[in-house]
Amino acid sequence: MRGICFGALGLQLLLLAACGDDDSAGDVADVADVPVEDVGDLPRDVPGDVPAEDVADAPPDGPPSALTVWANTGEDKVTRDDLRVATGGAGSVVNSAWDGARVKLFGARNEVVSFDLVLEAPAGAVTGVTVTLDGLAGPGGTTIGTRAASGDGLFDWRGRNIELFYVRYLAIEGLSALAYDTYDERHVPERMRRPWTGEGSASGTWTDRPDADKEYPDIAVPLELETPFDVAGGTNQSIWVDVYIPRDAPAGDYAGTLHVRDAAGGDTAVGVDLAVRDFTLPDAPHLGTMLFTSYENINNRYLGEPWPWEPDDVAASLAVRNRHFQLAHRHRISLIDGGSSDSGEDRPPSEWEPRLDGDLFTPAMGYEGPGEATGNGIYSIGTYGGWGWRDEGQSGMRAHTDGWASWFSTNAPTTEYFLYLIDESDDTAQIEEWASWIETNPGPGSALLSFATTSMLRSRPAMPSLDVPCTWAPAIGDPAASQAAVDYYVTTPGKRAWMYNGYRPWTGSFVTEDDGVALRVTAWSQYAKRIARWFYWESTYYDNFQGGTGETDVFASAHTFGGHDGRDDVRGETGWNYTNGDGVLFYPGTDREFPEQSYGVAGPFASLRLKFWRRGIQDGDYLALAEAVAPAATRAIVEGVLPRTLWDYGVSDPGDPTWVRTDISWSNDPDVWEAARAALADLIEGG
Repeated sequence: MRGICFGALGLQLLLLAACGDDDSAGDVADVADVPVEDVGDLPRDVPGDVPAEDVADAPPDGPPSALTVWANTGEDKVTRDDLRVATGGAGSVVNSAWDGARVKLFGARNEVVSFDLVLEAPAGAVTGVTVTLDGLAGPGGTTIGTRAASGDGLFDWRGRNIELFYVRYLAIEGLSALAYDTYDERHVPERMRRPWTGEGSASGTWTDRPDADKEYPDIAVPLELETPFDVAGGTNQSIWVDVYIPRDAPAGDYAGTLHVRDAAGGDTAVGVDLAVRDFTLPDAPHLGTMLFTSYENINNRYLGEPWPWEPDDVAASLAVRNRHFQLAHRHRISLIDGGSSDSGEDRPPSEWEPRLDGDLFTPAMGYEGPGEATGNGIYSIGTYGGWGWRDEGQSGMRAHTDGWASWFSTNAPTTEYFLYLIDESDDTAQIEEWASWIETNPGPGSALLSFATTSMLRSRPAMPSLDVPCTWAPAIGDPAASQAAVDYYVTTPGKRAWMYNGYRPWTGSFVTEDDGVALRVTAWSQYAKRIARWFYWESTYYDNFQGGTGETDVFASAHTFGGHDGRDDVRGETGWNYTNGDGVLFYPGTDREFPEQSYGVAGPFASLRLKFWRRGIQDGDYLALAEAVAPAATRAIVEGVLPRTLWDYGVSDPGDPTWVRTDISWSNDPDVWEAARAALADLIEGG
């Protein structure tokens, strides 16, 4: 990876160079709400055990560790066998986050910035490793710090603005079928491509794919649960670091020292520099999201039964579910669930009220960070078509939608809410009938949005009453027709343009083996094409019932969705819709199905893909802030890093708009994207 010079010139040079042609098992029976009152009155920014004046230049306690240490943004995924420094030299790992000696970061207030610390063990195993970063000292004695936490206290984020994670890996043993196809090898993630020529015509077999069967980083386990740890000889170990920049942090330069220690007494001190830019990201992201989570799967993993009914188990289930909402909120993601009602009433369950009004995301509930005291922003009624008044006709539709709309108008007026009519259905007449009953409702129910996963190109002529056609990328087609459809849904009052999931080359995907910048690409695509909300179908798909393989050991298997029928010479392990990581963005902190994998904590762990998505969503806020002061320059930056996306690619066969021969238009080099973010920051501060 190359070092970069931030700013407009650095961005231009990077684009020219990189973009190329367009063309511990535990018992969770007593894990109801964590009694946050027992934590004490913690200050908002706790510097940990290191005084602020000592944070920046803490010396090592002994000789350097036997580990070779370097860092990157994490989007250049380092497989477990990859010894970059040992094979390429120290200069081979210099990048935007690592100058060869120190970690270099920048960010705005109310932003989470991250880096991946890579520990290589080329000469043999290194045991008893610990990693610490107590704080970053800044202007006027300000410290961005953290505090010690353990067990369920890891889900109390008060005073914990710095978090470290032990990264676990998953072997990629086959290509994902629901993220890209292989008729054009250029659609395949770069490090999984076979040699190709011309219009993506490839040769070779599975073993010719550079990263075939390699272990990819994805599971971010709080480091407290894996300390100390060992690094096997001939491998590396990633430690992910998140730093939340508080809203009241003064702009300026911050510095601290990260220590890598081992059982032999080694201590490598690594400087960490953070430049806090002089602006603040909003609590409600500019780019709307929607991520489904399955309570049945959560309950089964944490409690050992899908639908608990004993009072203690019900309380424990609620606590775990709420922690999923809080962790998603820290990643700027809005969750939805099945959208059921309390006792059949036309209103959300009472557990949703603190999620919608923001009370769940306050220090009183152990939450500090992005979106504090800000509601979830979205509610799905009858998700995946699970609403219960289908047999009541038009009168029933109007009565129930009146009830829902009245509740939201009174209790959560800023929440966007909708009725999930049906999922991926060809019955356009039925969708139109249901949507028309809502649209023509003379009562308050007409304010409720009607939603279906269907193409905008199909919806406008065949389902004109439908408010929100949520479109999958391969369902788009001719660029002019697609743009006209989007323009209609963006500009027409009461209509929405939403999209869901991801498919290459139209945009990035959510699968484990996709390039690290993939979800950043998705977020920038959302911004560029004015898509108000991006929906991902599931986050806790632990039971692969659709693929017939049952409960998945998600800590050991990258394959989470689709069948597993054997091994193919080209695709590796394969089967019906075989896909890696599909539907799994959270990993269970307690696992009753696979107790040998369980950490015994009552809350989830984030995937790195969730963190990559957050990076893109935060970029969306940069874009919105920059465009408000410098629209032409902002659009030039967007077009520079993302020349084509979604329907810009067109189609190879107008009669079948689901395929196109093309390479991706964007660079896989994270430094290109970081240079663009820096250029946006310059525009914002300049405005």
